[in-house]
Amino acid sequence: MATLQVRAIDEMLYEALKRRASMENRSISQEVIAILKAHLSSPASKHTNNTNAFLEMCGTWQDDRSEEQIVDDIKKNRRAGERFREDLF
Repeated sequence: MATLQVRAIDEMLYEALKRRASMENRSISQEVIAILKAHLSSPASKHTNNTNAFLEMCGTWQDDRSEEQIVDDIKKNRRAGERFREDLF
């Protein structure tokens, strides 16, 4: 059986892991193994669905312009912010 050593764990993360292990009546090592097993045994499609869910939430748009036209329009309509005004110096 392999041994895994993890260093430099954030204190808040360690305390959360410790509480979770305590609630499950496990050692911290046993809890880490249980979390890893649960995560790695889930189907990969579950993780790719997160990307699709994000894209659905953010939305997309249709545009008849080419990529070059969109980029040109963005560049043409840019305005300098206050910090770049020469009269402020």
